[in-house]
Amino acid sequence: MKLARRMDRILIETAFEVLVKARALEAKGRSVIHLEIGEPDFETPPHVVEAAKKALDEGWTHYGPTQGYPDFRETVARHVAETRGIDVGPPHVSIVPGGKPILFFPMMALLEEGDEVIYPNPGFPIYESMIRFLGAKPVAMPLKEERGFSFDMNLFASQLNERTKMVILNSPQNPTGGMIPAADIAKIAELVRDRDLIVLSDEIYSRICYDGQPVSIASMPGMLEKTIILDGFSKTYSMTGWRLGFGVMPEWLVEAVNKLMVNSNSCTASFTQRAGKAALEGPQKEVEEMVREFRRRRDAFCDGLNQLPGFRCARPQGAFYAFPNVTGTGMSSKVLAEALLQEAGVACLNGGSFGEHGDGYLRFSYANSYENLMEALERMRKFLAAR
Repeated sequence: MKLARRMDRILIETAFEVLVKARALEAKGRSVIHLEIGEPDFETPPHVVEAAKKALDEGWTHYGPTQGYPDFRETVARHVAETRGIDVGPPHVSIVPGGKPILFFPMMALLEEGDEVIYPNPGFPIYESMIRFLGAKPVAMPLKEERGFSFDMNLFASQLNERTKMVILNSPQNPTGGMIPAADIAKIAELVRDRDLIVLSDEIYSRICYDGQPVSIASMPGMLEKTIILDGFSKTYSMTGWRLGFGVMPEWLVEAVNKLMVNSNSCTASFTQRAGKAALEGPQKEVEEMVREFRRRRDAFCDGLNQLPGFRCARPQGAFYAFPNVTGTGMSSKVLAEALLQEAGVACLNGGSFGEHGDGYLRFSYANSYENLMEALERMRKFLAAR
């Protein structure tokens, strides 16, 4: 047997490959500081854990509705309406196991072979992976450092054509931590409003921001029926292992997502939905404290990166990633990332693993302790000084 040819088009996340390498070094007794994985290093808030335990005790262990429990969808709809300033209700909400299904299912439902999708580059690798897997054409939107890693509006306008069926936005953004300015969001809406396409707005980091609040394109006039909002609980509530996410989209697309859920997952785990409801409705103190700590780490770590020879790092506006330009070191970002792991014991990612326009950069996740971040800076300083 041979795998289907389409499997040649699907990619993987480099972060997990680097994690395997780092664990192998640790198994040999090496000390490695993990700055490669995009996972908060905080515990899930206690009241969320307690809600899940209570749900298990009460028997929330069986199949639930494919679209998600109505009361949970009501909670999600209310949260999204309040935070984005839009008019949505439970019929617009799809509850899914994690955020990625809201990439996969709408793309499967909407894209034909030969359709074009404009996506941010560097960007989350699964965007390009899914576009290629479905036989559509990925059209990279370069995110330039000099623009704060936002879109070039003239270039974006020139890329739009009758074959463009989807535009992917991500703000705050992985891997750069950049945020799309409100004026650019308005301009993007103006350019796509009357076109036969849909916008997939990845807002998974919407609560983790430091310099103002991100604007959802769904809040722009005429865009609610043309937007898919992707969000979830992994980053905001440190619930990566719970696999709980949601999409907010036009009702006609919810029906298609339901069909794909039935054919793949049947439903999202019932007890995790009880936990998600508690997360949104309960105290937000842990979230606020986490964001404050991320800000402290961002400031100290980026300042430290800017003191390393050959490094230049803008302060990210959101998420928990630093994305320094390392062309000044004279080493390729791929070679440097591998050397930092093998010789300095600092695990990070080559920016090129997020797309060709990420070459020359490294991505560090500062979702690690302040002490470990300072130690990582010292290890990198010593490595660079010894070259």
